[in-house]
Amino acid sequence: MTHPIWPFFDLRVVTPRLELRPIDDEMSTALALLAAKGVHDPAFMPFRIPWTDAPSPQLERNAMQFHWRTRAELSPERWMINFAVVVDGEVVGSTGFLAEEFPATRSFETGSWLGLEFQGRGIGKEMRIANLQLGFDGFGAQIATTAAWDDNGPSLGVTRRLGYSENGHAFLTRRGVVARQTRFEMTREYFDAHVRRDDIELHGVAPCLPLLGL
Repeated sequence: MTHPIWPFFDLRVVTPRLELRPIDDEMSTALALLAAKGVHDPAFMPFRIPWTDAPSPQLERNAMQFHWRTRAELSPERWMINFAVVVDGEVVGSTGFLAEEFPATRSFETGSWLGLEFQGRGIGKEMRIANLQLGFDGFGAQIATTAAWDDNGPSLGVTRRLGYSENGHAFLTRRGVVARQTRFEMTREYFDAHVRRDDIELHGVAPCLPLLGL
C-alpha cells in the first residue's frame, strides 16, 4: 500500500536472500529489541559512537529516537536512510547510508549492523550489495564510501571482497582512546562492472527522489 505522505515507507530493496524494508515504528521496535540482545562482543566496539554501550532499556529507547530523528531531519542537504534487514520474515539487522549535498556530490556512505546470532552467514555482504544497488541505480550515485576500524575484521572483509579501494586513514577516538580507521571508496564504474546484479529489485524509488533534491 502506498503511503500518502512519506514515500520512504514504501521504499524497499529485494534480493533472493533478504529484503531491506523501511523502518516504521514496528520495525524500529524489532530492531531495538534485537540490538539489546547483542551486536558485538562487549570487549570490542565496532562503532564510532558507542551506542551499544547504553544499558537496557535506554539502548532500546535511544535506538527508536535515532530512527525518528533521521526521518525528521531528512532534507536534500543531508539525509540518512536506514532499513531493517529481513531474512525469511525475521529482522536480523540494519543497513543504510548517509549523504551530504548529494545532488552535487553524488556520494554516499554506507553503514550497517547485524544481531550476533545472524553474523557469519554471509548476510553482511548481501545487504551491502543491496544498499549499493539502491544508491547507484536508484539514486544515481557516482561514489560510495565506507570505513572501519583497523581491528574490525568482519567489516573489512566484506569491504575488500566487494572490491572497494582504500583511500586513506583517520585517527579518531573510540571509547575515549585513539584508534585508526581505514576508509574506502567504490566508483560507479567499478560497481557497474563487478558488483551490480540482475536479481535485485528496487521498489518505490521514484516518489522519494524529490525529497532528496533529485
